[in-house]
Amino acid sequence: MRRLRSVPTSIRRPPYALDGIVPPPQNTITLHRTSEEIEGLRKAGKLARKVLDLASSLAKPGVKPLQIDEAVHDAICAENAYPAPLNYRGFPRSVCSSINDEVCHGIPNDTPLKSGDIAKFDASVFIREGFFGDNCGTVIVGEGDEEAKKLDETCKRALNQAIRAIGPGVCLSKIGDIIESVAESEGFQSVKAYCGHGIGRGFHMLPFVQHFKNDTYLPLREGMTFTIEPMLVAGSQDTFVSKEDEWTVCTVDGSRAAQYEHMILITADGVEVL
Repeated sequence: MRRLRSVPTSIRRPPYALDGIVPPPQNTITLHRTSEEIEGLRKAGKLARKVLDLASSLAKPGVKPLQIDEAVHDAICAENAYPAPLNYRGFPRSVCSSINDEVCHGIPNDTPLKSGDIAKFDASVFIREGFFGDNCGTVIVGEGDEEAKKLDETCKRALNQAIRAIGPGVCLSKIGDIIESVAESEGFQSVKAYCGHGIGRGFHMLPFVQHFKNDTYLPLREGMTFTIEPMLVAGSQDTFVSKEDEWTVCTVDGSRAAQYEHMILITADGVEVL
């Protein structure tokens, strides 16, 4: 049993902080349109990005993911916010770190990073205004090989192209169409088992965002707020969850993965990256 890092008592906590029990999501899509809601989401997104940048900057050869987790935890608490992964369904750390063939939900450990590793960090926060912020990025530690660089660039490009294509009235499935097409054009696959999600006063809400070609019909509307977080792999998109920790998602064939994630707000005339 891992001991959870302490959080100052003055910091507002999400509902699951004490017992790990996550309330069920609403069965309707929440539209965020008031200035209070949008500013809260912007603040949460900005802080999540700040601590992701911190995690990424620390990913050097010889550094342990557990050290990065500690730094991220302290930085979030210093901003009077709560590290959202901590005790979410019992997750024991304050950031997700997934290395090489680990696709997502990796638990930071004390194995030092090596040059050439592909490290993914998923940094999420819960701020005192009651909103969640969530984003993810990939770092090639030290010197990466050509496949690692191509995988990283393709994943980033797939996300950015999907963002540029959406706005009010565009079908949600457009996102998956673009991401899978970009991935396949470079010989990669998009993981189908995990998806993006609505976000706001809940961590994971409707709508759920698939990163592959699908027939979901949902026209996007002003005020929708969700994440787009493609996970691309160099081999098979099939995955499994580690029996050892019951969290870490890995590729079945050992192929490496990259992931990027942004929070998105659909505006009256387009889209805003939060």
